[in-house]
Amino acid sequence: MSFMQIRDLHVHYPIRGGFFNDVVDHVLAVDGISLEFEKGKTYGLVGESGCGKSTTGKAVIGLEKITSGRIIYEGEDVTNKRRNRNSSFNRDIQMIFQDANSSLNPRKRVQDIIAEPIRNFLKLSDLEEKRKINELLAIVGMPEDAKFKYAHEFSGGQKQRIGIARAIATNPKLIIADEPVSALDLSVQAQVLNFLKDIQDELGLSYLFISHDLGVVKHMCDYISIMYKGRFVESGTREDIYQSPKHIYTKRLLSAIPMIEPDTRQARKKERILVEENFHKEQHQYFDENGRVFDLHPISATHQVAMTAKEKWVI
Repeated sequence: MSFMQIRDLHVHYPIRGGFFNDVVDHVLAVDGISLEFEKGKTYGLVGESGCGKSTTGKAVIGLEKITSGRIIYEGEDVTNKRRNRNSSFNRDIQMIFQDANSSLNPRKRVQDIIAEPIRNFLKLSDLEEKRKINELLAIVGMPEDAKFKYAHEFSGGQKQRIGIARAIATNPKLIIADEPVSALDLSVQAQVLNFLKDIQDELGLSYLFISHDLGVVKHMCDYISIMYKGRFVESGTREDIYQSPKHIYTKRLLSAIPMIEPDTRQARKKERILVEENFHKEQHQYFDENGRVFDLHPISATHQVAMTAKEKWVI
């Protein structure tokens, strides 16, 4: 049973021009997507840079203005209440930002950074607050004395752990993780990803995991949506996407995953060339004359693909 639904979300940015600075067009950053979230599940949002992934996450949490669409949280329409500081939605939906360095206030000590959501929503006593901060630092594997330091005194991986500690401070139901490991080296990436999975098991969290790294998404996510030009081209379980991709753009992304086996190098190269040729030949099946992605159609109980109604029956 889902606790939150996103219905037909649109985020459009006006393009202004002319002598009177009138609106002459719009950038369709997010153009009609829908999602549902269940407790303890991880939902991946994958696509190339500029496809609308981060805008989607920021729109859900209230950092971007929604043009149209609805966000239903526990049966209540919270679309216009997301910026209300005292709302339960703001307490239960938190975010881990892509750039950990810029998301931490350089003028505050770690204890004040982590304490900010606690002071906003939990209203604990000073003693309870200190105990809570120590617990959060322990969960993310940071020493207790780290709370007295400033953000610049930590490495990239440590800063991301502090960001995770702040995100879980209010015991949220959903964490939006916007490329949380893309700026980290591989060893630290694995460390942070394992932390995220551990605290998910411990606290029963759900994640909206935004990334362009298909290897990381395969490791982390139960359900995956592939995004292109502000719309979903394919959506399904991890097995649906990786073992039975249907949309030509999904196949194109998957064929680009680097493989380390030298024996299959030539076969993989031929596959990439074939997928690229098919992408240009078959675009009319998946995109309209303006390049807009078609609506999603279900092809199984868990698998949806963007195509014309006619092509649905071919698959």
